[in-house]
Amino acid sequence: MLFNELGLSAELLRAVEKQGYREATPIQRAAIPPVLEGRDILASAQTGTGKTAGFTLPLLQRLNATQTKKRRVRALILVPTRELAAQVSESVQSYGCYLPLRSMQIFGGVSIRPQIARLREGVDIVIATPGRLLDHVQQGTIDLSAVEILVLDEADRMLDMGFIRDIRRILKLLPAERQNLLFSATFSDEIRRLADSFLSDPAEIAVAPKNSTAERVSQLVHPVDKLQKRALLSERIGREDWRQVLVFTRTKHGANRLAKQLDSDGIDSAAIHGNKSQNARTKALADFKSGRVRVLVATDIAARGLDIDKLPYVVNYELPNVPEDYVHRIGRTARAGENGTAVSLVSADENGLLADIEKLLARRIDRQVMPGYEPQPGNGAGQAQQGRAAGQRQPSGKPAKPAGGRRGGSRRRSRRNRQRQPERV
Repeated sequence: MLFNELGLSAELLRAVEKQGYREATPIQRAAIPPVLEGRDILASAQTGTGKTAGFTLPLLQRLNATQTKKRRVRALILVPTRELAAQVSESVQSYGCYLPLRSMQIFGGVSIRPQIARLREGVDIVIATPGRLLDHVQQGTIDLSAVEILVLDEADRMLDMGFIRDIRRILKLLPAERQNLLFSATFSDEIRRLADSFLSDPAEIAVAPKNSTAERVSQLVHPVDKLQKRALLSERIGREDWRQVLVFTRTKHGANRLAKQLDSDGIDSAAIHGNKSQNARTKALADFKSGRVRVLVATDIAARGLDIDKLPYVVNYELPNVPEDYVHRIGRTARAGENGTAVSLVSADENGLLADIEKLLARRIDRQVMPGYEPQPGNGAGQAQQGRAAGQRQPSGKPAKPAGGRRGGSRRRSRRNRQRQPERV
């Protein structure tokens, strides 16, 4: 179905055409008509399927149809991370380029003063993370009493990050009469309970089966000893000339350490996570998109919302503790009809996590043991192979360095990491 068959205005169709799109994706075909009708929406779709345009386009049309003399916040889009706020804000501006509507993004990690100044000038649409939005509420710098449309984007991630109380506080500040749109990459019982608390007779949309992965993602597992992961990753990137590789670690410290290790192997890398300043995160992402940085090492929360055209490779350097995060991770590739590859480096101590992921996907992921990196009996806890870690040559000609980092305290960290800790956004 083409966009011009969905009832969108001429201005929005011009903007869509300017972005190079003609045919709507399944989530867009399913969501745009009921949103235009004013219905509440409960929608699930894989990441990378165009769900942002699925709510942005009809939202813009509904707001533009009823202009007000004084600019007030009439649409609120809540997102879990700064990166997703920036992505959604870019979409709102791109699709609304021929409309007289103003929008802005609000998130932490930057000075609040420019945001206050922009709010005083008047905006129609606010894209915000919950924490910084409540900062503005407490300071009396934002008025939410005129909100007509509320969007919860990536609602599952907001719940994972512990934002449920903030969301409920925000809901109480909004007018009772409004349109509500809840979009989530996956559905869970908790999402259902949240939806039941504020959606009114919603149109339910499930474009893909629950917790499924994109069909165009080629998935592969490399069984490997923990301390050989870094050597294997460097070898594959260097020998096969991989470009634009998004690598996931479980922790911020692990992301920093791996990025430095890859740099020492001659592979330009950068890390992105919640402890990085917004300027540092923006620069790392810009360098990655432009090709100046070959590998971007990220934590799950920081990577949510990253929108990188034609990203070819995603690597799970460490499997996530929560199986659903695997779906989100590999959803960074194979976006907008492109193909992609997702590679997981799995040590013996992660076999339980892999089993949970495969249970969620209802399929077995292919295994491939790489020559020279065969797992050794008894190395599941990450003990190095004798001689190999000291002498293995890397693509840059440098000896491999143990990727385990500092010794001691690993058991305490492992137990703690299984309890999801909110990452600063």
